[in-house]
Amino acid sequence: MKNRTTLLLLFISIISFSQEITGDQLLEKAIKFHDSNNNWETFKGELFVTMEIPKRSPRKSNIRINLPQQYFSVKAQRDTIITEFAVNKTDCSFAINGNTNPSKELKKKYSLNCDRANMYKNYYTYLYGLPMKLKDEGTIIDQKVTKKTFKGKEYLVLKATYTKEVGKDTWYFYFNPKTYAMEVYQFFKDTKTSGEYILLSGLETINAIKMPKTRAWFYNKDNVYLGTDILSKSK
Repeated sequence: MKNRTTLLLLFISIISFSQEITGDQLLEKAIKFHDSNNNWETFKGELFVTMEIPKRSPRKSNIRINLPQQYFSVKAQRDTIITEFAVNKTDCSFAINGNTNPSKELKKKYSLNCDRANMYKNYYTYLYGLPMKLKDEGTIIDQKVTKKTFKGKEYLVLKATYTKEVGKDTWYFYFNPKTYAMEVYQFFKDTKTSGEYILLSGLETINAIKMPKTRAWFYNKDNVYLGTDILSKSK
C-alpha cells in the first residue's frame, strides 16, 4: 500500500509539474536570465575562445560577430599556423599565415573554403547565441517540459527539433530550476547514443549578455572527454 501511495504521489507531481510551465515559457525565462535587455538581436562584439583538446596544442580564436551588418570572422592560431575566415553578407574570404591566395595543397590541407567559413559562422553564432537562437525560424520547441537529474543535479529540460531545411539533430537544453540559467545541452543524431553533451560552467558577460564561460564536450555513448572551450573578453 505504501508503494502504491508513493507511486500515486509521484504521478500527481509529474502531472502537476507539466501543467506549470510550457516550453515557450521556459525559453522566455532562460532568455531573460541570459539576455534580459534583448541585446543579442543587435549583437556587435568580439569573443576570445581557447579550445583545449587532449594530446593537442590549444587553439586560440579571435571571433568577431556583427549581426546587424551580417558580418562574421574568426582568426585562429594553433602552434605556428594561423587561419582566418570571414563572411560578409554573402561574400567570404580566407587566409593562412597572412596569405590570402594559398595554393591548392594548402586549401585542401586546412579546408580553406567558403563552406568552412560559413560552418564556423553558423557554429559560433549558434552556440554563443544560445538560448536566444532557439527563437530562430525553423526551430520547433516541444511544449512539454520535463524534469531530469543529470550528473547528480536536477534540471528543467527543453527539447528542440528543427525543420528539415535547418537540421536533423534533436537537442535538449538543461536549465537551472531556480535561476533558469542554461547549464547543459545535449544533442543526438540518428540513435539514442550518438551525439554529444556539453557541460557549461561559469559566466562571461559580453555586451550585457551572460554567456557560458567554459564548455566541456563529451560523447553521449561512453562519456569520453573531447575538449573544452574557454571564453574570455580579451586575449
